Amino acid sequence: MSGNNLEMMEALQALAVDKGISVDDLLAALADALESAYKRTPGAYEYSWVTLDPDTFDIRVYAQDLDEDGEPTGDELDVTPDDFGRIAAQTAKQVMMQRIREVERDMKYEEYAGREGDIVTGMIQQSDQRYTLLDLGRVEALLPQAEQVPYERPEPNSRVKAYIVEVRKTAKGPQIVVSRTHPGLIKRLFELEVPEIADGIVEIRACAREPGHRTKIAVWSNDSNVDPVGACVGARGARVRMVVNELKGEKIDIVPFSDDAADFVMKALSPARVKEVRIHEDTGTAEVIVPDYQLSLAIGKEGQNARLAARLTGWRVDIKSETQLAEEAAYQTDDWAQGEWIIDPGSGEQMWQPADGTPAMTAEQWSQLGAEQAEAEGAEGDTPEGEAAEAGIAATPADDEPAAEATGDEAATETPADDEPAAEATGDEAATETPADDEPAAEAAGDEAATETPADDEPAAEAAAETAESDAPVDEAAAETVEAVEADASDDEATS
Repeated sequence: MSGNNLEMMEALQALAVDKGISVDDLLAALADALESAYKRTPGAYEYSWVTLDPDTFDIRVYAQDLDEDGEPTGDELDVTPDDFGRIAAQTAKQVMMQRIREVERDMKYEEYAGREGDIVTGMIQQSDQRYTLLDLGRVEALLPQAEQVPYERPEPNSRVKAYIVEVRKTAKGPQIVVSRTHPGLIKRLFELEVPEIADGIVEIRACAREPGHRTKIAVWSNDSNVDPVGACVGARGARVRMVVNELKGEKIDIVPFSDDAADFVMKALSPARVKEVRIHEDTGTAEVIVPDYQLSLAIGKEGQNARLAARLTGWRVDIKSETQLAEEAAYQTDDWAQGEWIIDPGSGEQMWQPADGTPAMTAEQWSQLGAEQAEAEGAEGDTPEGEAAEAGIAATPADDEPAAEATGDEAATETPADDEPAAEATGDEAATETPADDEPAAEAAGDEAATETPADDEPAAEAAAETAESDAPVDEAAAETVEAVEADASDDEATS
């Protein structure tokens, strides 16, 4: 190996170490560069190639003639020039540098092509309204605006962790797209902070995230002796605190995973306390019943807690309070008119289409039908009331007759009974105590009885008459009673 070849070999080895490229790749690039340089020399063969001996670093150029069809023919000729010249050397340099850049791009792409879904740490270089550039060392990563956390301002020269979403191969090299909002970022951060997740003892079964606000993860333990929630939280929350700090204060809820759908939905709605969960598999809905004072907590701010629980469990979550459930149950028991308002395509009028399939009717017909039904209901309601009123009117005289009869009987029996003893007593007293000589006294007593008895009986007669007059219609029994009272009064006067 000559001195020049030795120096070139040492230069290639140094370049390979600097660029991180193997010596064989550099030798292939050098051979291509020398071939391009030879073809630039005057009188060069069209079909030629360059060989390099990696041990002696001997460079040779061989060529062959071409026939009419463009196929090589004849013997191989050694056409190695003594000097390529300035232009050929410049061409060799350009080709050499281009091949080195291509090899570097391929190596960078191969390095990150298999790392999609991995987490990387980069330094923020440049930020604008469209994207932010992260320096990953040998390559740059692109953080689009859509993959950035809302209201999170990237600070230049600050280190952040990002999730590799896509690796594209372009003419200028690999383009690595990273994200700060992907749910996979949460899983990778917990893998870095929780050894049990990295070892496979604890698994993150589901993750739901609203970047910058709140995240819910469901964890499962493959070892019954390991608490999955406690392993992720750490001593005094040390492990989860590191993840929260990396996410700039984003809140994280850690819930245990369950194969029972109702139990999983109940735990996913924590910190709210759920009373009952009803799973409707036909509609994919989970109906959640909570106490009235837990309704706002279960829904969350602007429905955030319910949305995250739905994403975490895969069920459509319908949250109801106990009061709402009772109102719906009462609502379903009521009878409602079934049908809908439609537009007639021909006339454009609004029509009522009953649910039973009967022909549609106009608004006027519907109103008339409603009025007829109301009148029919009113007529049905008036009939019992009218019968009751008539029965009440008819019952009034029947109720009053016993009273009138009683009044008449009392007047007929009690009045003479009271008056006759009084008259007899008066007569006896007059007959016994008053001798014949005392006739004036007897006459006085008789006159007094004659004057006082009618006076006592007349108010009773008037009261009975008033009672009879107050009863409508006038009872014949009451009238007879009045006549009996007057007759008794006349008998008393005659007796006196």
